[in-house]
Amino acid sequence: MAGPAVWPKSADLRPMYDSILDALRRGAPGEALAAARDLTTTRPDDGRAWELMAQAQRMGGDANGALDSLDHAIALQPDEAALQFQRAAILLARRDIDAATTALTRTLELDPNRYQAYIVQAELAIGRGDLDEAERLEKMAARLGEGDPGLSAVRGMIALRRGDRDRALSILSSAVERHADDPQLLNALAFAYIAKDHLAFAEQTLLRLVQLVPGNTPARRLLADVVLRQGRPAEAATHIEQVLAAGPASTEHLRFAGALDLQLGQLPQAVARLKQVLARTPDDRTALDLLMRAWELRDDRDDARATLEAALATSPRNPALWDARLGVDGSDPDAALAVVERWNAAMPDSVPAVQARVSVAQAAGDQPAAEAAARELTRRLPGDARAQTLLLDLLTERDPQAAVAHLQELHAAAGDDAARRSQVEGWLALAHDQAGNVAEAAKVWIDTHASWAERLMPLPTWSQADVAHAPAAQPDPDAARLVFMAGLPGAGHEQVGRLLTGVVSAFRADRLGTSPPRDALQNVHTVGRLERGETTPADVHAEWRAQLPARGIAQGALIDWLLWWDNAYLAVTRAHLPHAELLMIVRDPRDMLLNWLAFGSPVPFRMGTPDAGAAWLAQGLEHLVVLAEQEPQPLRLLRTDEGINDAALLGQALGQALEVELPAPPRTLFQDQFRFPAGHWRRYTGVLAAPFAALTPVAVRLGYSET
Repeated sequence: MAGPAVWPKSADLRPMYDSILDALRRGAPGEALAAARDLTTTRPDDGRAWELMAQAQRMGGDANGALDSLDHAIALQPDEAALQFQRAAILLARRDIDAATTALTRTLELDPNRYQAYIVQAELAIGRGDLDEAERLEKMAARLGEGDPGLSAVRGMIALRRGDRDRALSILSSAVERHADDPQLLNALAFAYIAKDHLAFAEQTLLRLVQLVPGNTPARRLLADVVLRQGRPAEAATHIEQVLAAGPASTEHLRFAGALDLQLGQLPQAVARLKQVLARTPDDRTALDLLMRAWELRDDRDDARATLEAALATSPRNPALWDARLGVDGSDPDAALAVVERWNAAMPDSVPAVQARVSVAQAAGDQPAAEAAARELTRRLPGDARAQTLLLDLLTERDPQAAVAHLQELHAAAGDDAARRSQVEGWLALAHDQAGNVAEAAKVWIDTHASWAERLMPLPTWSQADVAHAPAAQPDPDAARLVFMAGLPGAGHEQVGRLLTGVVSAFRADRLGTSPPRDALQNVHTVGRLERGETTPADVHAEWRAQLPARGIAQGALIDWLLWWDNAYLAVTRAHLPHAELLMIVRDPRDMLLNWLAFGSPVPFRMGTPDAGAAWLAQGLEHLVVLAEQEPQPLRLLRTDEGINDAALLGQALGQALEVELPAPPRTLFQDQFRFPAGHWRRYTGVLAAPFAALTPVAVRLGYSET
């Protein structure tokens, strides 16, 4: 059989190049590859032939072959920048970022005027969070391609990553007006709309993008998420189905689709997809939780048991799998014990396995076994609060004084370790409380507050609770909903914050975080400055509003968790925010004082002594009484007395107070944040008689009993 024709060294190869390029333009990679292979066989020293071979291989889906061919071409033409740029493109598609960056750097060394290389490098810098480097590259690119849509996309994304959402949106929307069909710009603009929570605009932008580039599965996946966030799961499912049909499904796509199936009640399909995810990534806790929910809804313990056993066979040291497997048979004491024994055998050093032994022994009523496992847990985790709490609960249930004795031993063993002694003292006070040693418990708490006094915030000075107000402004019927939430120490507003965090997008708890807004409502001196005329309600309002964009709030709804509420703020709300609602958190004031004494407060106020704390609380609660009796501002009063340790009950009360439907919270949401139940203060009427007496009048005005 004759071999391929051997072309003379001097032959004009342009016809061969053109035939390969024509096949590539027609989308015929097989034809292009055959011609390129013939050419590289006859002219192995022709760099252009190897370059065309790489393009044909890449079009045919052979990325490895394309890289090999490009390496041949680069060896023959080491100073050709275009070859390095093509190599970078293939490496980027394979997510080999480091190698791609090296290829792009080499591209610019060979050709400092290659505009697109600067743009791609800037995009990579944005992706890894190096915004200063991205800006440097953007300026280099601007010298070569000012006005190019890719440059605008980079500028917009830099602004977006720096948190300047308004500037990003301005850059990108203006650029899209000039280049309406540029996919890169549309993609960046969609992210800017999402950052501004303009989901409808993001949806329209992404729809345009997938119309222009039907194979853009990341954009289609993002579109599904945007549609879902607008409350249309069925439409979101349609989009994710198109993503899955486009090629091999990624784990993330399958997880998202399975979650949607579960939401839409498509349980068999949800289980099938989520089982694929679990098979690929046995440590995927989200997929596992979704699967457990689907099995529960189908009441299919057999499939759950078989699937989890198969996963454990390949991943026997995965605690999440063991925990799920225990959950399947948790109602059967013998079966649960067998699972726990297998878990401990497979993972003898696992803390969760020991915790499970405690739980199973408790459920079986085997108190000695539970206590033995709990003691083992505290030996492994000597400073862990949850481990000690577990043992203390067991000891308290058996003999409260035994818990006290155990902690006294730990306290003595702590020696000069001040942090350890302080931790044990906190547990010891609670143990004294459970044992009925109220005087000892109160003494520990009072001493703790005294030792921490210099590190805590001085108590703000209250204004006069009941003063005359100017008529309120007329509310804007189109204003977005605004709620100011506040509570005094011990009210349980930290529990309310947990219920709202991550569930209500409008909720902001940043005033209690490390980057609070720098406005007047964050300043302990604002009330006094208002009273003295050193600032005005208009100034306070302007400062508050100026901080909203940085807090991720433009014109949308907001629940703003304030550090505290003083009726002096009514001058601000009545004049400038008449539509604002006040969500005030309260419980029996005497329980508030006791809980503040025992557990502190989300805002680290300095109580001083119980007498001083009670006097300050009583003054602050007078402001709440005025709000309740006169309602100078729309008021929503939430009493936490009964639901303080019950997330479901408190969540229901919160939803009713706000007139919104909240999802059922996790049953264990408050598990690590116990507070004393309603009426617990009565145990301390002897040792805290005077501070309770100071609080009783305002307690009665709030509807609580005198005794």
